[in-house]
Amino acid sequence: ARAVMGLLSIIKKVKAKERELRVLMVGLDNAGKTTIVKRVNGEPIDEISPTLGFNIKTMTFGAYSLNIWDVGGQKTLRSYWKNYYEATDALIWVVDSADGRRMRDCARELAGVLGEEKLAGASVLIFANKRDIQGAMDVDA
Repeated sequence: ARAVMGLLSIIKKVKAKERELRVLMVGLDNAGKTTIVKRVNGEPIDEISPTLGFNIKTMTFGAYSLNIWDVGGQKTLRSYWKNYYEATDALIWVVDSADGRRMRDCARELAGVLGEEKLAGASVLIFANKRDIQGAMDVDA
């Protein structure tokens, strides 16, 4: 929840007049995107299956309404990410910090996303997830 609030404070400065914000949550498969959205929204997280496509969850924080687009991260779905970039105010890139073997893939995909013209001007938050798992990479790594 702290990460969402931090992102919200960044967006507030940039979009002082708008009250409804579009947040795109992406990252490799199994990074925990859907779990984060459900956890922040107070929903149970005991049974979550891979996202095949996308989920939209609207959350209210104070006077702000966040439309969070949780997009599947499987390799076969990544080419469709670009269909969600239009009108995105903020991007949350979720990293599975316990999966060091996929960091190169993660960095490559993130670089591709950050190079997208349609996302120019969007706030970006890198969310290091699964930090509670033994052997998780340090945030500085």
